[in-house]
Amino acid sequence: MLYDTGESARAAACPTMAPRSLPQPNGVAMTEPAKPTPADAARLLHELQHNTELKQHPVAGGEVDHQLAVLREWQSQRLAQTYADLLADPQFAPACRFFLSDIYGPRDFSQRDYDVARIYAFISKVLPAQTVQLLTDTIELNRLTNQLDHTLCRVVFDQLGVTDTITMAQYIEGYRRCNNYALRVQQIDLTIHVLEEVGAGARLKIVGLAMKLVRIPAQRAGWIELYDFLERGYTAFKQLRDLPTFVGTIAQRERQIMERIVSNQADPFTLEPASPDV
Repeated sequence: MLYDTGESARAAACPTMAPRSLPQPNGVAMTEPAKPTPADAARLLHELQHNTELKQHPVAGGEVDHQLAVLREWQSQRLAQTYADLLADPQFAPACRFFLSDIYGPRDFSQRDYDVARIYAFISKVLPAQTVQLLTDTIELNRLTNQLDHTLCRVVFDQLGVTDTITMAQYIEGYRRCNNYALRVQQIDLTIHVLEEVGAGARLKIVGLAMKLVRIPAQRAGWIELYDFLERGYTAFKQLRDLPTFVGTIAQRERQIMERIVSNQADPFTLEPASPDV
C-alpha cells in the first residue's frame, strides 16, 4: 500500500489582496488572493519592456562535472527503481516524473535558481505568494542537495577509489562515512514540503491565472527555464487526484531507506513491494 503522512503544505496568503479560504486535500485551509486583471497584465508587460534589470542574464553552468554526473546518474537510476510502481501508474506517473527530473534530478539548475534570486522582488509582486514560496524552497532544496552531493563525491571518489562507475556497496559506504544524518533528514523533509507546495498550488485558480498572465512576459524576458519549471510542475500535479498518498509514499520510502543505510542494512534499497491505492 501507499502511505499518507498527514503532513500539510504551509499556507501563505498575499497580504495585498483579499483572501478566501480553500479546502486542501488533507483538510487544511489555504487562502487564495484575488484574480489577476487585464490591468495587471498591461502593467507587467510595461515594466518588463522598460526595466532592463528584469531581462535574463545567462549564467555559467549547464555542464555537471564528471564526478557529480556519475553520482547523480546512479541516484537517478535508484530513484527510478524505487518508484517504478508510481511511474507505471497513470495517476501518479506525471507527478513522479516531475519529482525525478525537476526536484531531485541529475541536472544543473543554476540558471533557474539565479533568475529567481535576481528578480525576486519583481516576481513577488506579480506571482501568488504560494508560487514565490515554492520557488524559494526549491532553491533551498537544490542548494542543500548540491552540498550533500559534493560531500558524497569527495568520499566515494577520493577515499573509496571510484572512477567511472559507482556500485551499491560504494554508495552505501560513502553515505555512511559522510555522517551527516541531520542534513539528510532536512533534505527529505524539504523535498516533501516542496512536493506538497506544488500539489497545493496546482489546485489554486489564482496560480493558473497568474501562469497565463506571465507566460508571454516570461518568454520576452528570457525566463524560459524558470517558467517551464513551474508549468511542468503545476501541469503534472493537476492530474494527481490523491496528493497525500503520493507525497506520503515518497516520504515513507526515503526515510526508510535512510534509516536502513545508517543502521548497516546489507541492501537498504530493497523495500516491501507496494501498489498504489487509487
